[in-house]
Amino acid sequence: MTAPIPENEAREMFAHCVQVLGGVTASSRRLEIDERAIRRFVSGERPLNAGILTDTAKALRRLTAEAAVAEADLAALIGAQTPPEAH
Repeated sequence: MTAPIPENEAREMFAHCVQVLGGVTASSRRLEIDERAIRRFVSGERPLNAGILTDTAKALRRLTAEAAVAEADLAALIGAQTPPEAH
């Protein structure tokens, strides 16, 4: 069994994840919870639980997958174009 994460550490980590997800509004959409709830979790007004942290990890994995697809599409687009001549 793993030790519980200290509340301050969890809150800081969650706040960082919110930024990685694109801010409060984007996190609210991705996590399907109210923006006010996000702000309350970040401020410590509302305690974090394993469920919200698990959902946040899943949202980050989905974002990572979306970013990988977008990067591959860009790489293919760049590779398909003739590079400009150096002057």
